[in-house]
Amino acid sequence: MNIYVSNLNFSTASESLQELFAEYGTVDSAKIITDRETGRSRGFGFVEMPNDAEGQKAIDELNNTDFEGKTINVNVARPKSEGYNNRGGNGGYNRNRY
Repeated sequence: MNIYVSNLNFSTASESLQELFAEYGTVDSAKIITDRETGRSRGFGFVEMPNDAEGQKAIDELNNTDFEGKTINVNVARPKSEGYNNRGGNGGYNRNRY
C-alpha cells in the first residue's frame, strides 16, 4: 500500500517517517519529497507498506495526529494521473480565446 503523508515539518527526515510507520508494521520505503533546485523538503512524502491491513491501521491511527510539531494528514496515495503533468497542459494559453 502506498501512503501519502502531508503537512510534514520541513525538517522531518525520511528515516524518522519510516520509524513512525514501522510501529504499525513492515515499511518497504519512506521518502520525503524535496524541491529539485533547493533540496528543501516540500512538506509531504510517501510511505510504502507491503501489508494493506498494516497500512490501513497506520492511516487510521496517524491521520490528524501530531508528528514533530505538525498535525499530519495520512491517506492512501492516489496514482499519478496520466497525460498532462497536472500543470494545465498548455501553460495557461487558451488558443480558442485569441
